[in-house]
Amino acid sequence: MDLWSLAIMAGLGAYHGLNPAMGWLFAVGLGLQERSRGALLRALGPIALGHELAIGVVAVLVVGLGVFTDPGPLRMGAAAALVAFGIFRFARPRAHPRWAKMKVTKRELTWWSFLMSSAHGAGLMVAPVLVGSSVRKAGHDHENVLASLGEAAAVLLVHVGAMLAAMAFVAVLVYEHFGVSILRKAWLNTDHLWAGAFVVAGTVTLFS
Repeated sequence: MDLWSLAIMAGLGAYHGLNPAMGWLFAVGLGLQERSRGALLRALGPIALGHELAIGVVAVLVVGLGVFTDPGPLRMGAAAALVAFGIFRFARPRAHPRWAKMKVTKRELTWWSFLMSSAHGAGLMVAPVLVGSSVRKAGHDHENVLASLGEAAAVLLVHVGAMLAAMAFVAVLVYEHFGVSILRKAWLNTDHLWAGAFVVAGTVTLFS
């Protein structure tokens, strides 16, 4: 994995961490509910774990398909999936799991994060990076497949590490100094930006 790919994954992770829909807003809500910064910080681990599982499913699928499929068709498939999901997000920007309660266990919070990250296509967005790097060398060789899986795991750790750092920074900042009321004054809707990013990523993947 080259430095450019790692930088892309870290940047995507930071973007996910800054997005309120990915979990920091939920963590702030839990902290305010219990009047404890510790409750906020404890929520970040399960949220990050759920996100990691969501993109991990896609990573295993991509590397697994790389064993039986040439990179060309796999790249085309990833591009088609990205563009299709981007169009879907344009049409249904609010399509994501609903959660009816704020009092949750760590397991429930991990599951919520997994569903939310999957619904927002977090795993799909990392697919082009995996297709363009580790899958190229997977082939049918057992050792290369294991190397690709190890490389994918390292990439996902970079991604989730960047997400966790960004999410923790914003969550603590909002909790300590602003409160959730700031969202009424400074809310930036990124739904269409995120949907457009899928279409662009799919197009770049197809012609790269």
